[in-house]
Amino acid sequence: MRKKELALRVIERLAEAYPDADCTLEYDDAWKLLVSVRLAAQCTDARVNEIVPLLYEKYPSIEALAKADPNDIEEIVRPCGLGRSKARDISACMRMLVEQYDGKVPDDFDELLKLPGVGRKSANLVVGDVFGKPAIVTDTHCIRLANRIGLVKNEKNPKLPEKDPKKVEMQLWKIIPPEEGNALCHRFVLHGREVCSARTKPFCDRCCLNDLCKSAFTV
Repeated sequence: MRKKELALRVIERLAEAYPDADCTLEYDDAWKLLVSVRLAAQCTDARVNEIVPLLYEKYPSIEALAKADPNDIEEIVRPCGLGRSKARDISACMRMLVEQYDGKVPDDFDELLKLPGVGRKSANLVVGDVFGKPAIVTDTHCIRLANRIGLVKNEKNPKLPEKDPKKVEMQLWKIIPPEEGNALCHRFVLHGREVCSARTKPFCDRCCLNDLCKSAFTV
């Protein structure tokens, strides 16, 4: 089976299994998603969702966060881990939004990448979820499942998984219809948490992809 055909079947199966898949970070504005996705690095979305209301209670706007002392931001976000670097990035990002973007989050992928603390994963999440543009968010679940299923491969060493997020993203762009990428990545997250776990042996016996997945025949 060719990869494009495999990708379409995976999209169809996961859409049936997780019809309401959406971002698990809670936000009601683009800048809040930027903050949350930065805090989510090496932290659970559930923990981030617990912490950000405390941050927004004290700093309810981009302008307020831009003026805040990074040390004060760190005090609030410390439970998410890596508090100092995350607070520094959030502070710098909000200042740049105020100073260069009139307090608005840009809807352009390349412009988002210019913001402190924003990488390809964050930029794709924002353009996909907030602005409804084609996006592929290569988080740990996406990378793990894309390798296990056989949608991507390590060009240098086919015996090893491809772990570089950008390389995984570029390979997926070639086989996934642009309008399906964002939703598929959200479904990868749910499937990765519930079935194709990283912490335990995958539950291939109850996986909706077990007749398609490369790893189902070897795990």
